[in-house]
Amino acid sequence: MALSNDELACVYASLILADDNVDIKGDKIAAILKAANYEIESYWPGLFAGALEGIKVTDLIKNVGSAPAAAPAAAATTAAPAADDKKAAAGKDAPKKEEKKPEKEDSDEGEDMGFGLFD
Repeated sequence: MALSNDELACVYASLILADDNVDIKGDKIAAILKAANYEIESYWPGLFAGALEGIKVTDLIKNVGSAPAAAPAAAATTAAPAADDKKAAAGKDAPKKEEKKPEKEDSDEGEDMGFGLFD
């Protein structure tokens, strides 16, 4: 998704406001862009202000990568004790023996997989 320059300008202005702990409002975004001598369509600042209403942008930035990384780590920590509990309940720490099954020879003669062109 490619952002236009107008969208990027609003994003940067919103980040400036969030960094200064100022409420993100359309008129404040427009004021920052006017101070930067950047001309923008009048609807962009209000659109961004409405989208960010009630959202703490600084918390959003701090938690960008934390949620997906935490879920697999939590699953790994809960799975390991469960495996240890099973071993303790069984009273055996001996490795399991693997049984070998004889492998069938691959041959194309006489095999019908049921995939016919006109079935």
